[in-house]
Amino acid sequence: MVNCVSIFSGAGGLDVGAKNAGAKIVACVENDPDAAETLRLNRTSIDNPEIFAVDIQSVDFTQLRTDEPTILIGGPPCQPFSKNGYWVKNDNRLIDEDPRNMIGQFLRAVSELQPSGFIFENVESILHPTNIATFERFLVEARALGYACTVYRANSADFGVPQKRKRVFVFGVRKARTPIPQPHPTHGDPAKPELMNGYQPYTGVGAFISKYASDDFREPQEDASNGNYFYELTHVPPGKNYIALSKLKGYDGRKFRTGGRFWNFLHKLHPEEPSITIAAQPGPWVGPFHWDNRRLRVPEVAAIQTFPEVYKFFGNRRSVQKQIGNAVPCLLGEKMVAHLIEYL
Repeated sequence: MVNCVSIFSGAGGLDVGAKNAGAKIVACVENDPDAAETLRLNRTSIDNPEIFAVDIQSVDFTQLRTDEPTILIGGPPCQPFSKNGYWVKNDNRLIDEDPRNMIGQFLRAVSELQPSGFIFENVESILHPTNIATFERFLVEARALGYACTVYRANSADFGVPQKRKRVFVFGVRKARTPIPQPHPTHGDPAKPELMNGYQPYTGVGAFISKYASDDFREPQEDASNGNYFYELTHVPPGKNYIALSKLKGYDGRKFRTGGRFWNFLHKLHPEEPSITIAAQPGPWVGPFHWDNRRLRVPEVAAIQTFPEVYKFFGNRRSVQKQIGNAVPCLLGEKMVAHLIEYL
């Protein structure tokens, strides 16, 4: 059994994945009160860990260090990415602290806990040219602490999640001679048969959310019928967005210039295809919408993120959406943590 310390835990998506991969969650650190309460409500789903509902800067990770194999997992808030001037090494080779940027706190946790390995998770834009220097400095510091690092750009749909969601993972293994290999996808896009290579086809959302279609799960917030773009929404074909309106024959509603709106504007799910990325704070006409021309229900959003059916969320509707949207899909977390454990 490998112990696991989770930081920036959020609603616990990566934690659930770690448990399913065979790790034992011993501690979670999460400063947001609603997300911390969500973790408490689901203790049995994440091994009944000690929950530190405090600012991570107040946590002494040396107190969690043991002689047993341990991994550290987490996705720190890392804004502003482009402020590279804040990254200065001190005598301990750690990055100077900026309260707006928690990468330094992740490295401090690594330094104090001295885990056998770690998983650092973040948004794909951390590799953008305006942010890459910050990210590369993180790798330099992690390696200086004794960890061989592997960078992997993942799409959750490639691992059976019913959602196209791109994230960056760094696998760190202590005292490894060479970086571990990247994970191997298990699923592929059937629209690109030349790239399937024996993979299973992407998983559609229908199998995950159809059970929540009855009126028993109806929510007041799902009704979009009184909105400005409801007529347009009803004409968007499943699996498409606003761009499809300009190609419909006999359609007499508003049309929009291609590129004039964000790509997820009026995007509608197709039951046999993965969802687009679930947003933490979507605008009123940001998809995905259900193919029944309504907004998604909480259990549907959670299912697309592959949370267990029994998982509970604390807070108002906006808070719950934010918690779910910020989470790592549990199934993706399971695949990533299992890959790390394999090479410890």
